[in-house]
Amino acid sequence: MQKKMMILGAGPLQIPAIQKAKELGYQIISVDYDKHAPGFALADVKLVVSTLDQEAVLREAQRLKPDVVITSTSDGPVRTAAYVNEKLGKRPDLSYENALCATIKSKMRDRLKECGVPIPKYFAAEDFAVYSEAVRCLNGNCIVKPADNAGSRGVVRMEPERWKDHDIAIQASAEDSLMVMEIDQGDSGTKEEQQRRLRRLLHYSRLLYRYSRENSRNGTVMVEEVMEGPEVSVEALVIEGEPHIITVTDKYITPPPYFVELAHCEPSVLAEDTIEAIKVVAAQAIKAIGIENAPAHVEIKVTEDGPKIVELAARLGGDFITSKLVPLSTGIDLVGASVLLATGEKPDLTPKRQQGAAIHFIHTQQEGILSGITLPESGQAGVEEIVLYKKLGERVNGTRSSNDRLGHVITTGASAKEAKALGEEIISQISVKIEERKTK
Repeated sequence: MQKKMMILGAGPLQIPAIQKAKELGYQIISVDYDKHAPGFALADVKLVVSTLDQEAVLREAQRLKPDVVITSTSDGPVRTAAYVNEKLGKRPDLSYENALCATIKSKMRDRLKECGVPIPKYFAAEDFAVYSEAVRCLNGNCIVKPADNAGSRGVVRMEPERWKDHDIAIQASAEDSLMVMEIDQGDSGTKEEQQRRLRRLLHYSRLLYRYSRENSRNGTVMVEEVMEGPEVSVEALVIEGEPHIITVTDKYITPPPYFVELAHCEPSVLAEDTIEAIKVVAAQAIKAIGIENAPAHVEIKVTEDGPKIVELAARLGGDFITSKLVPLSTGIDLVGASVLLATGEKPDLTPKRQQGAAIHFIHTQQEGILSGITLPESGQAGVEEIVLYKKLGERVNGTRSSNDRLGHVITTGASAKEAKALGEEIISQISVKIEERKTK
């Protein structure tokens, strides 16, 4: 009898896993809330169900009896897969308790702190009062992010110099006044000027809180110390609890206040001793979270105090890092290896090549209607693909999260520097036209 694999998610980034599972001879049960998800075209059984609805997915799994339940590149479904596998009594790739630590940032930070893994100072705020106290403790120099989401949604840096943009009459409490007195280090000024600064800060602070909380599935907002330094991600496959690090990827991100990833290049061009220190911290984090037989994607900042964890995910890296860059730079089919591992087989992780690979995302800071995109001629050596996500006539919102990006360019070269330089050259040849939104 043909074995069945239930794959949670049928979006573009899940398609490589679906294809690999089909190659292995599995009947594919595909689950996604979007009935138009492109992965459904490859599935044998299509279930229009939210991958975050654990009980609904469990009911379908009990009915269809899959041999394996996995997800590929999405955070939320990691919890669902762990929950369903645990309820069905299947091999524990990740326990449900550990899945919560891998997907909810407050629990992740608590676990990493408990295990002595280097992390920034942090606070988990379930209401505005706790949030305000956290902002005060960090002197207003902090990152505000949802405790339960991904893709840079709701992530923003508090920038004191932007307070001046917000001057609105709102009621301030004594606690609010104390927060401003401790954070605002400017000249005291007149009483009227002090009140104006207070109103500006409070309005700005509440805007950030609201923006982040609206993007948090569980309503909790994280307030974290700002970490300065280069950012990387570590791509790994964990086999019987032992992390096998495949590569380290350099990440390039928009300047504050938002943190949207604009490019990834691998292998990392950082110094070898720095890369080794990164690998050590990544392995510590993976073991602390308790990943047993699954991929891991670990984001790290290299600070003046050494590497510190930004976030960890018990899944493959998104943004085509795993499905495109890793095979191009190393020759390792990490998507296929993770699917094979989920079936109980031990994959081959031997590198087949050593070259550079990069992805650059097409983006704009303008808001309005996408009226035109001019692309360079195709067929250039080293340009692997140019893909657009948006169609003409669609609204664009600048670049506040990964969903706002317009497309991508993937390039290769003899080294990461060559691949990155070629990607930058191609991006510079792309012209984006935006029509301003009409106001009534």
